[in-house]
Amino acid sequence: MTKAIATVPTENGWKYLQQLCKHWAHKLDVELEEPRGIVKFPEATAVMTADAAALTVELEAVSPDVLERMKGVVSSHLDRFAFREAPLPFDWKAA
Repeated sequence: MTKAIATVPTENGWKYLQQLCKHWAHKLDVELEEPRGIVKFPEATAVMTADAAALTVELEAVSPDVLERMKGVVSSHLDRFAFREAPLPFDWKAA
C-alpha cells in the first residue's frame, strides 16, 4: 500500500466533506461522522477530516499508479463542490 496526505486551507471543509461523501455514497462504501468521512474505493481509501481552518485528505492505494489517479479524482471532485474557492490548493505529500 502507498499513501499520500494533503491539507487544504478552507473554512468550509466540513461542508465539502459532507457533499462529497453523500455524492459517493450512491456507489461506494462511505462512513460519515463529524468531523470525518471515509470513502472506500475498489483500490483505495480516502479519509477526510475537517476543522475550522482546513480539510485534510489522506489517501491509501494499492499501488503508486492508483494513488496518483485517486489524487486527481478526489481533488477534482472537491473542486467541483468548492467552486467558489476552486481550484483548492492540494499539496500532496507522501505519508
